[in-house]
Amino acid sequence: MIQDRNNPMMKIFSILAACALASVGAAQPTLTIEADKSVAQVSPTLYGLMTEEINHSYDGGLYAELVQNRAFLDNRETPVHWSVIQDANSSATISLDTNQPLNDHLSTSLRLDVSAASEGHPAGVANSGYWGIPVFPSTRYHASFYARAAAPFSGPATVSIVSDDGATVYARAQVPELTTDWKSCELTLKTGHGITPTAKARLIVTVEKPGTVWFSLVSLFPPTWKDQPNGFRKDIMQMLVDMNPKFLRFPGGNYVEGDTIPTRFNWKETVGPISQRHGHRGPWGYRSTDGLGLPEFLKWCEDMGAEPVLAVYAGYSLRGDHINPGPDLEPFVQDALDEIEYVTGPTTTKWGTQRAADGHPQPYPLHYVEIGNEDWFDRSGSYDARFAQFYNAIKAKYPQLKCISTAGNEQPAEKRVHSVQPDLVDEHYYRNANTFLDDPAHFDNYDRHGPQIFVGEWAAYETSFPPWDGRSRGLAPTPNMTSALADAAWMTGMERNSDLIKMQCYAPLLVNVNPGARQWRPNLIGYDTLHSFGSPSYYAISMFGQNIGDEILKASLDGSSLFYSVTKDSRNGAILIKLVNAQTTPQTLKLNIQGARLKSAGTAITLAAAPDATNSIDNPTNVVPVTSKVKDVKPAFDYTLPADSITVLRLTVR
Repeated sequence: MIQDRNNPMMKIFSILAACALASVGAAQPTLTIEADKSVAQVSPTLYGLMTEEINHSYDGGLYAELVQNRAFLDNRETPVHWSVIQDANSSATISLDTNQPLNDHLSTSLRLDVSAASEGHPAGVANSGYWGIPVFPSTRYHASFYARAAAPFSGPATVSIVSDDGATVYARAQVPELTTDWKSCELTLKTGHGITPTAKARLIVTVEKPGTVWFSLVSLFPPTWKDQPNGFRKDIMQMLVDMNPKFLRFPGGNYVEGDTIPTRFNWKETVGPISQRHGHRGPWGYRSTDGLGLPEFLKWCEDMGAEPVLAVYAGYSLRGDHINPGPDLEPFVQDALDEIEYVTGPTTTKWGTQRAADGHPQPYPLHYVEIGNEDWFDRSGSYDARFAQFYNAIKAKYPQLKCISTAGNEQPAEKRVHSVQPDLVDEHYYRNANTFLDDPAHFDNYDRHGPQIFVGEWAAYETSFPPWDGRSRGLAPTPNMTSALADAAWMTGMERNSDLIKMQCYAPLLVNVNPGARQWRPNLIGYDTLHSFGSPSYYAISMFGQNIGDEILKASLDGSSLFYSVTKDSRNGAILIKLVNAQTTPQTLKLNIQGARLKSAGTAITLAAAPDATNSIDNPTNVVPVTSKVKDVKPAFDYTLPADSITVLRLTVR
């Protein structure tokens, strides 16, 4: 049993024990690698990403929209995140208006009634953004909105990015004239070159004449990833690309199920123009715009060079509602078939045509469909029949697709029996770091005759209480080095068994660290309005995902509590050795490499830090990998692993 590594007395005991072993000539730990013996193939889709709308991952996060409550649907009673702009010589009021909708989807507008305004004394509305509007120097922002005015008003409207105190105008542009019909307005706002970055700013729309104006779908985007409209925040997207993921599981987690059947992820309401997307309330206490809908998920995959793992709603929602298998479930099965057609169908099909209209004529690759999410929570016992109904329908039309069951490891064994055997089973593991460190061989003896495994959510945490406990919100939003060590140890076990573990992904992926933005910890990547950073676990996963071979080599470790995995890249012969030293003292390991002629120099990528060390907005690179040369590489040589470290050794074959 692994004891509490953060206990000072345990640290002292560990050091004394290590010294005692050395003094009596303890055997040096040895990792023996048979480089000419491959025991299995590494799954080419082993390392991937899981995403859901939690912790403001999309709105206020990766999805680059800067206006919060842009369609005035977040609250039925009041225009939250909006306020009136007026001064001593101007006067106005704002209210929600359901009598002047933009369309059937965006059914509420913001009404601005200006009783006094003039040149130099405008009146209007302001949006506070997602914890502020980020202002950067020499930056072009794309603003857009729909507006109409009551006759006889016909004057211009000015759009500005202004400091919270109103003293500084960072950028400004003008719409020449509003009309009595709904009009789409688009502008470019450009900031000056000498601006100090700040989030203490608002978006303001003002007029200089009395009258009544209605607004709908007010939007502001900064420069996006690859300059895509309705696109992604550049810094976060770059961090995801840098991980070299092979798949993206979406919409993922509880987001696919929703609290109730009506609030599930209804993909058909997330396609088409954003002016046709009503949005919906998600399961984590706030509303989603659905600006990041099915087309954007697929584009996200394409931009990363990853393939989609598509989760379809399977008839169960979080508060216990479920659809009985049989005729009642059939419309939802058809909905899943339509969704697959949207992803993969040619433009001669109905939903392939819709995908083309959304800007992507070519079908996307798809190999995996996940049927539901964590259906072990469904106490009705209906999942087996629901899964079979989806499975049979999908296989009949798309026999090449692999279907993933969500009965999972949390379900008692007697309830995990499938009348139709799935291709894969999704297992989830949220565990205390010590538990991960104490279970390195978890997958070693799994039955190879059953379904393959998708570890669709996992993460180590340092606390005695689980991530969903409210006490976790008082802690740092991302994990520290203790969890990173446990995460890396867990990954070595999954990689060694990747003939069985076909895919795996950490969760949650993203967290907005602003007050009130998060519901869970730990999370892999943190950000606020201006900055982003990777946790120690982010760097551990990146190190592993960027250094993955295609063959699992025969290897054995003697005389040590280190954690390891060894693979080979058959394209270039490189031997990739992952090593985790979760002890508080350095460990010298003898590497005995047989069956390969090695070059005398290799590369080491090392992540090492104190157990409680972590990264943050204020110190984003406190814990980062360091790359160094490894000299005097021989068939048998010693290598010292730092205390509390994760190391990837890349050895080159002649």
